[in-house]
Amino acid sequence: MSLGEKRYPEIRYPVIGKHKIRTARWLGTGEDNVRPLLFFNGIGANLELVAPLGEAFMRRDIVTFDMPGVGRSKPTLLPYRPWQMARLAAKVMDHFGYDKVDVMGVSWGGALAQQFAFQYQKRVGQLVLAATSPGVIMVPGKWKALSKMGNPRRYIDPEYMRRNFNALYGDETGKADKHILNLMPPHPRGYLYQMLAFSGWSSLPFLPFLKIPTLILAGDRDNIIPLANAKLLKMALKYPEIYVVKGGGHLFMVSKAHEIVPVMRDFFNKADALSRPELFRGRRHAMPDRETPAVV
Repeated sequence: MSLGEKRYPEIRYPVIGKHKIRTARWLGTGEDNVRPLLFFNGIGANLELVAPLGEAFMRRDIVTFDMPGVGRSKPTLLPYRPWQMARLAAKVMDHFGYDKVDVMGVSWGGALAQQFAFQYQKRVGQLVLAATSPGVIMVPGKWKALSKMGNPRRYIDPEYMRRNFNALYGDETGKADKHILNLMPPHPRGYLYQMLAFSGWSSLPFLPFLKIPTLILAGDRDNIIPLANAKLLKMALKYPEIYVVKGGGHLFMVSKAHEIVPVMRDFFNKADALSRPELFRGRRHAMPDRETPAVV
């Protein structure tokens, strides 16, 4: 996703509540009062994997953090639920002095982004959900991929990741090395707690109540979160826009960055519920569907 010039994040280790976590903030240019972007990463994924996003969106501040037990954040002693991590994220935003934000989540982080948007709807302007699902009520991925997904060895053994990259993600094997270089093995307890966090959870009961313009990004070759889940999200949301990445696997945010970044920029540049609420009241189909890739 390296479409912009290089910029480096400000790394902090604040104690948020009872959690000492590692945060990263890429400072933008501050032009046009652009809202910060809060980013939720995938399961077991450390914040280094977000660096290309900071390079692609230079105008806005981007904030992310390692979940407890991931990257360099210490694991929690006990398991947690999604609402607790959403509350932790809200406190991270408070720590940086941000009130209203745009929110983006990928895979596991996409589910957490939905939870955050539900709990803190008045703080969210726009929402981007990539390669994610509505939770337990979903169309499952391929067993070959899911069985390897639960094995933290993919973070520890580079050769294992290379051999199983295509089976896991549906992306080109040639993209594996770049992905592996940025990986940091999660703490076993942290990874387990992430796996357990969304057990029994579903966003479908609350998605129809979200008055937030939402961009849904999905790959048609995703082995972990099949495309049908993006369509479930679209049916449940009030103001959805869907974009299908042709030939995109689970890591299309990296492998198809040249295509995805312009789509996201276009979405962020649109009027939204915070700045122009009158545009969205009572209009279920306020945002167009795009189920084929744009020419970029």
